[in-house]
Amino acid sequence: MLDLVIQYHKANTVTARAFVDALVAAVSYKIEIVLTDNGIQFADLPKNRSGPTAMWRRHPFDRACLTHGIEHRLTKPRHP
Repeated sequence: MLDLVIQYHKANTVTARAFVDALVAAVSYKIEIVLTDNGIQFADLPKNRSGPTAMWRRHPFDRACLTHGIEHRLTKPRHP
């Protein structure tokens, strides 16, 4: 059984990315999919997601998932 407890004082892109990195380091199996809400620590604002700059630079949480080969999915807006 895995016990992974990490306490962060802020919920932002830096801590969200750090959590993914710590989780991948802590488990011995491959994480395939992560499902998150649409919070700004996990995704750009909807109006900024489809532009060419957003597609090129990607959100920091998406880059962390991509680094580890994890697919990042978002819940439907206002449906947590």
